[in-house]
Amino acid sequence: MTIFYCKKTLDKYTLWGYNVYGGNEMAKNEFIHKHKKRTEAEKAKLTARLKKIEGQVRGIIKMVENDAYCPTIIIQVIAANNALNSFNKELLSCHIRNCVKADIENGDDRAVEEFVKMINKLMK
Repeated sequence: MTIFYCKKTLDKYTLWGYNVYGGNEMAKNEFIHKHKKRTEAEKAKLTARLKKIEGQVRGIIKMVENDAYCPTIIIQVIAANNALNSFNKELLSCHIRNCVKADIENGDDRAVEEFVKMINKLMK
């Protein structure tokens, strides 16, 4: 596993312009900013899940635009939320098995604290 450190810290926004801290300026430097080189299999598995979720969200948008019945839309939103939860489980599994394990083996105890903070945010 190769981890690339950013030369420049990611400020308030990700590279794609989304505020990952929910507007909380205090959380700005909360996580260690690293990059993980994923295998092609990992990328394929994760992107396939995200593309499925993207399709579900596009379907929900069309349902709203076509005045679909509210409970029908809500059922689809529940399905999209479940798909996002499945994505998170997969990504967390990879993170624990690879990143956290490697950091601990290399004596970087910050990885544990970072993981605890991430889990707390996930479980809000």
